[in-house]
Amino acid sequence: MNTAVPSRHRLRIFEIYDSIQGESTLAGMPCTLVRLAGCPLRCSYCDTPQAIPTDSGQWINVEDVVQKVAAFNRPLVLVTGGEPLAQRYTVELLSALHESGCIVQLETAGAYSIENIPACIRRIIDIKTPGSGEVERNCLQNLDLLTEGDEIKFVLTDRSDYEWARDFIHAHRLGEGEVPVLFSPAWGNMNAADLCAWVLEDHLPVRVQMQMHKTIWGAEAEGV
Repeated sequence: MNTAVPSRHRLRIFEIYDSIQGESTLAGMPCTLVRLAGCPLRCSYCDTPQAIPTDSGQWINVEDVVQKVAAFNRPLVLVTGGEPLAQRYTVELLSALHESGCIVQLETAGAYSIENIPACIRRIIDIKTPGSGEVERNCLQNLDLLTEGDEIKFVLTDRSDYEWARDFIHAHRLGEGEVPVLFSPAWGNMNAADLCAWVLEDHLPVRVQMQMHKTIWGAEAEGV
């Protein structure tokens, strides 16, 4: 545990639980998920609306979060939300988790700059499509800050979203370097087989991913 973190550094935590990583290039790894509360975005496909309110969950000190994560003794921890970067001490939490010996992933909507996120953190940027209703919130400067270990994710709601994302990755030359690009069908909105067919037809440099945790436990299950 990072004893240098002041006890006043606390965050609003919605939940912490033991699971597997259901998405990203590390999908399938045993994982502890730390979900922060509060999100300024209102994505059409949000699957955790209960974590949107800023007063949901409870205040927990950074060192107590690290202790709870350490008790699960997993090799990977995912910090997600809500929107993690909307809280003041998220960087301190990420650093403390890394110092405890975990592989640390951060999943963010990309509406906030990742400039101050330590390079040791694996950052997953969720680029918002028109179908999300939040496309104007994309902080495109983040694309230039991504490095090896980071990932770019698109959640797609329909064919129009797919075409927008396809054109976006071509315009920004994504998928050509060391940062993988993942396409996810929005659960219940898009047929995954159709998405695979479009990706193959267009020879896109992307990976298609499903939400493994929902396939295993069901879309309505919580805390898994």
